[in-house]
Amino acid sequence: MKMKIPKISIDLNFDWLKKAKLVELKDIDISSDPVRPDLPISWRINHGRKMFGLYYGKDLMAVMCFAYTNEVPKTLYELDKLSEVAHLESVHRVGQQGKIAVAYTVWSLKKGGGRMIVNEVHKMIKESSHLTRLVTLSPLTQMAEKFHLRNGAKLLQKNLWSQNFEYSLDKK
Repeated sequence: MKMKIPKISIDLNFDWLKKAKLVELKDIDISSDPVRPDLPISWRINHGRKMFGLYYGKDLMAVMCFAYTNEVPKTLYELDKLSEVAHLESVHRVGQQGKIAVAYTVWSLKKGGGRMIVNEVHKMIKESSHLTRLVTLSPLTQMAEKFHLRNGAKLLQKNLWSQNFEYSLDKK
């Protein structure tokens, strides 16, 4: 007697990612942020800074935080000051909060979520009329380096306490 072997279908395409939605966040539990859990929500949304979440239904899959500046920061202190200056300048140029989007933390709550949120934010920034660059303010870790290089960024510079990667905004 021939035994029937059931067919098992394994979804390796991460179809949930195709249905995910990028949403601006005003509040989030930051204790799971592996990069900068010490930054309070008030800091993350002050001076035009943004937090985005990638949702699938009601489930949060990943989070990314970034700020607008006109220069590439080398430290968190510089990011704070440069985003404050860009925000204050934007008061005089309605809606133009700096030309550079600086991602300073990203974390995933589901496998593949970190990569997808970077891709979604990258797409959103490419479509922006005033942003000219997307860079990171990343920790000096091999994990951060591998993550950004694997996702298409190029190393811009290594600093004393951080490293900056840049994602191309070419419209090609």
